[in-house]
Amino acid sequence: MADLDPEDAKLVTLARSARSRTGAPEGAAVRDTDGRTYLAATVTLPSLQLSALQAAVAAAVSSGVEGLEAAAVVSAGDAVEPAGLAAVHDLAPSAPVLLAGPDGVLRTRA
Repeated sequence: MADLDPEDAKLVTLARSARSRTGAPEGAAVRDTDGRTYLAATVTLPSLQLSALQAAVAAAVSSGVEGLEAAAVVSAGDAVEPAGLAAVHDLAPSAPVLLAGPDGVLRTRA
């Protein structure tokens, strides 16, 4: 995570933590415009399926957040899933979305 600024590195660390704690395929964290962070893991229930990024955005929005500065996803996948990316961009069209592997190494910045 040497190529990330400290606040973005923190998002990746939080996303890794959410993923690890639950054993989920993905973990995500978002930072709002006040610097608060919200994290989540993939939700897979019979009646509800959310990507980690969708769940993190939902947690932020349900707390009254109206804007985001950045987001991070930790996943073995090669890309951020489109619905989660769209949810971030609903609140902040230019917010960067970082994708890191399970080892925390940055893969892409969307």
